Amino acid sequence: MSTTIAPHILESLRNPSAYPVATGTVELIQTHVSWLFLTDTYVYKLKKPVNFGFLDFSTRELRHFYCHEELRLNRRLCPDIYERVIALHQTTQGASFAGEGPIIDYAVMMKRLPANRMLERLVDSNTIFEEDIKIVARTISEFHSEAATSSYISEYGSLQQVLFNWQENFEQTRPFLASTLPPGVSSTIRSYVDSFAATHLSLFSERIERGYIRECDGDIHLGNICLMDNKAYIFDCIEFNERFRFSDTAADIAFLLMDLDFHGRPDLAEAALSEYIKDSGDAGCVALIPFYKVYRAFVRGKVESLQLSDAGIDLTVRDMIQKRAVRYFRLAQGYCLRENLPLTLFITCGTMGCGKSTLAAQLAFELGLPLYNSDIIRKKAAGLQPETAVQVSFGEGLYSTEMNRRTYRGLEQLAEMELTNGHSVILDAAFGNSAERAVIAKLAASHNAACVILSIRCNREEQRLRLLRRLSKGNHVSDGRIELLDQQEQTFQPPVEPENSIELVSTRGSSDQMVDTLYSRLFPS
Repeated sequence: MSTTIAPHILESLRNPSAYPVATGTVELIQTHVSWLFLTDTYVYKLKKPVNFGFLDFSTRELRHFYCHEELRLNRRLCPDIYERVIALHQTTQGASFAGEGPIIDYAVMMKRLPANRMLERLVDSNTIFEEDIKIVARTISEFHSEAATSSYISEYGSLQQVLFNWQENFEQTRPFLASTLPPGVSSTIRSYVDSFAATHLSLFSERIERGYIRECDGDIHLGNICLMDNKAYIFDCIEFNERFRFSDTAADIAFLLMDLDFHGRPDLAEAALSEYIKDSGDAGCVALIPFYKVYRAFVRGKVESLQLSDAGIDLTVRDMIQKRAVRYFRLAQGYCLRENLPLTLFITCGTMGCGKSTLAAQLAFELGLPLYNSDIIRKKAAGLQPETAVQVSFGEGLYSTEMNRRTYRGLEQLAEMELTNGHSVILDAAFGNSAERAVIAKLAASHNAACVILSIRCNREEQRLRLLRRLSKGNHVSDGRIELLDQQEQTFQPPVEPENSIELVSTRGSSDQMVDTLYSRLFPS
């Protein structure tokens, strides 16, 4: 199928009559390598005629072969879902899976799983529980215990092969250095990979000797998992390249853990890893999980970036894809930097609308740090939901001197807990006077932790626009308003020497730049 006739075929396949099982609707979803036609009860997966080097679907013969491979391999985890390889015919009414005529291509036909039970949706809607993720972890553990292995498969776990895969990734992401993968991010990741490889050679050899290199799934992310009837259905494995499927089992489970981190649920990632180790007995995987998390985040960034070369993608969707790609690459960089961060207590410092919460959230995401927000602590203490709007005069009611004292005391207690457990932490609040900051500095010193003040400034006009936009949207934990900003600035005390303050300038869309500036101070090369 050439790209020149693909649009006509796609249009024909929007017709419900083109399918062998009756359907009232047809929905088209596409990835960088496939078109998926979702009918009422089935999914028909048609491979795109692309060749990315690591994946070659450029001929009908290759697509036919890999359809059968997809069927064979995915039946390991979803034996009741993957039904058959089905021919696509050219009929007098157009392309059809139901009619007769010359065969123009092939697709995989599988039962449609319920969208509302997909793990990605459950995680994003916060309707998943720890026991659910344990089911997934046990399913992966059992799959790994039965997965094929051999001396041939084991070769793919060697450091030489792993570094070959990394080098290929770096080469294939060169076109994205001006867009989704800034050179500085790429350089940090390269340095980490080189350093880890140089100091952990024996670890890779040990994994081979202990039989942990197996024919894995290769693509266990949240979008490929469905939870239904207390069972995990893991589908859409890597069928197109055995080099990506033959891997350390640690690399396979690391994909799930990374994607849980990406979706803001590191707590579920911890629960999944704990259950996986308990069920598999593979405590040794822990030493390699951080390395393979970097790998998985980088690959997802690459895969998202590859979609941007498709001119047929809607501009709104393209923008979402680009943002996801950047976020995956930055997560990969964050994994690389985490082990070099000493025990640190971060606090934000700035007036309302300056961008401190945006910075704190991104820093927490990239470095995997617990984050506590003063607005949330304040409202919980008052028995309110975080997004409940409270409009009172400056310094009154929920924002009185006494409530401020209780809120900051609550933040201190949470920081104390995290530091005691050996965790760096971020406190997101105004911290607008030196006395409040002195208490935090003393707390950090008592735990031999560094105290870093993230002092954020913003253009006055931009700050006002942010507050107006926030107010118009509603459903925000902050109750900041322009009239309150004017009063807050009159009493605000910016940090002075010798306070350990890093000054950051917030501009429209500049959170990446602020974090990079911070990294240059925290992790000097």
